[in-house]
Amino acid sequence: MNEVIGRCPVCSEKMVVTRLECPQCGTAIEGKFELCKFCYLSKEQRDFLELFIRTRGNIREMEKELGLSYPTIRNKLDNLIAALGYEVERRPTVDKKEVLKKLESGEITVQEALKLLKE
Repeated sequence: MNEVIGRCPVCSEKMVVTRLECPQCGTAIEGKFELCKFCYLSKEQRDFLELFIRTRGNIREMEKELGLSYPTIRNKLDNLIAALGYEVERRPTVDKKEVLKKLESGEITVQEALKLLKE
């Protein structure tokens, strides 16, 4: 049996199921049925989600398995979260050079610089 595709291969809009049938008795129901939100994910996103579940969300394990860096894994995870319709918390990036300049000029302490760089 073929897997249901969630997006139209021509225009990428969401597909709608119009017929459901029991393979055992042949009972059929027709109408317009929406697929679950996971069905609209790309195969790559579903595979990533499956790995996330299999590794219990351990990003280090995912890094090893996929051979990707932590930021790349985080980016893929953020994209997956957005694809499922949730808002992604965007963290402001720290300009490391700016932190080092402030440290060098004495504007901030070593502890403050470490705290900023850890964010």
